[in-house]
Amino acid sequence: MTSKKVIELFYDVVSPYSWLAFEVMCRYRTVWNIDLKLRPAFLGGVMQSSGNKPPGLVPNKFLWMTKDLYRLAKYFNIPLHLPSDPAEAMFTKGSLNAMRFVKAVQEKETGGNQQVEKVSRELWRRIWSEDKDITEPASLAEAAQNAGLSKSEIEDLQKLCTTQEIKDKLKSSTQDALEYGAFGFPFMVCHINGKAEMFFGSDRFEIMAHCLGEKWLGPQPAHLERSSAKL
Repeated sequence: MTSKKVIELFYDVVSPYSWLAFEVMCRYRTVWNIDLKLRPAFLGGVMQSSGNKPPGLVPNKFLWMTKDLYRLAKYFNIPLHLPSDPAEAMFTKGSLNAMRFVKAVQEKETGGNQQVEKVSRELWRRIWSEDKDITEPASLAEAAQNAGLSKSEIEDLQKLCTTQEIKDKLKSSTQDALEYGAFGFPFMVCHINGKAEMFFGSDRFEIMAHCLGEKWLGPQPAHLERSSAKL
């Protein structure tokens, strides 16, 4: 049996493109036999430290992005809808509290990343599908409840996410991304034969597959496999 290839996925729920990459990587976990390492980090810290600027601050790029995201939502089959005020959601409110909460979930979870995956998905759904808040404690609690966490687990997480320990761990993940050369999210690091190959964005999966020695079967590989089985 061949050993699994390790892929680190650095992401922030404030990034809609990160949601696309997140779902694709989750779908391809068994298809490509990969060990997917979820690396929640703070996009604002990466942007500032790398000297990058959010695409939403460039008027023409923002207009293009709003149209592009709806096309991508259909292509990737993800219920992505822009919030009523994207600038407020992304830049004014931001995601620092949310990512500290996700990091707290990861620190408490043992034996995998199932809770991290579910909570992250619920937070993306809130901001990028339902136009809801992800900054207030009640909002984070609702997302965690929808992800299947108990009331006592949520209470513990809300205490933990405000500690210096979790703040430092989120900073550490963010710094790891920067040391790999990240300037935005999603940012994926594929460890292939002892070498790290970096990929940015949600439109490099074909190239990633080539580097991994795998096949790109589109954004919904399970759907394609079912269709092939019927032939």
